[in-house]
Amino acid sequence: MSQTLLGGFLSATFDPLAGDKPSTVEYLVVAGGGAGGGSGTNYPPGAGGGAGGLRTAASFAVTAGSPITVTVGAGGTISGSPYLGGNGSNSVFSSITSTGGGGGGSNNSTSGASGGSGGGGFFSGTGGAGTSGQGFAGGNGGGGSGFSASGGGGSGSVGLVCVDAVGIGNGGTGTCSTITGSRVFYAGGGGGGETTTYGPSITGLGGAGGGGNGATATSAAPLTPSGAGTANKGGGGGGGAPFSPPSAGGSGVVILRWPQSQQAPASTTGSPQINYSEGYQIYTWTSSGTITF
Repeated sequence: MSQTLLGGFLSATFDPLAGDKPSTVEYLVVAGGGAGGGSGTNYPPGAGGGAGGLRTAASFAVTAGSPITVTVGAGGTISGSPYLGGNGSNSVFSSITSTGGGGGGSNNSTSGASGGSGGGGFFSGTGGAGTSGQGFAGGNGGGGSGFSASGGGGSGSVGLVCVDAVGIGNGGTGTCSTITGSRVFYAGGGGGGETTTYGPSITGLGGAGGGGNGATATSAAPLTPSGAGTANKGGGGGGGAPFSPPSAGGSGVVILRWPQSQQAPASTTGSPQINYSEGYQIYTWTSSGTITF
């Protein structure tokens, strides 16, 4: 901290070269969310994608002088017909790896894929498993005559099950973090898609933290399209419905912070966003890079 005389008053300004190099940092590492599943034909709907795995801790040891890898995972994509929801990609900071979210089930593959959080299941399929300490499982397929699709898991709770439009296949909720100085939810699961064929038009909502909503449809045209997982929050993609395709998962993010009284890093790559809040310097990567302390 340095002081400058301005108009007779002392003004304190931040000096990034003052203080010691940090020995520990706080981190939030969120992987890419999984894509939703769906048929894209006259029926049936598809399940929501699982959120990207989320890992966070307040004190991670760092060593000065060597570049540390920062990898931001991409969201999962959809492919094929019927649509297959792909898994999200891992995000990495040093030795910390968060696992990409699992893709949602459809009549291509009824069970949701496992991941950081698991994709929702379709019809008789099971929800994909989450990774311990990172996220929860997707909802199991509801079975029944309506081929109902369930929500993908979130980092804070499991995806919900919908059976023949009884109950709503919402995505699991995400996790609230204050690492940026504000309350922000990350890694919510995608909502399951729905059809009006066997009941009222009810769409599964994406979980708080960037989960995409599921689609709704009639037998002729889409009523509501599915929503993609939110970029840089690791949300799962929404499941599709008749004549309305599913959506991709959202990309992940890596955020680090340490006291503002300590030195800034010697160098970074990947163009992290730099902010200052509540006595911390905060570095946010939305694309891959490195940091050297």
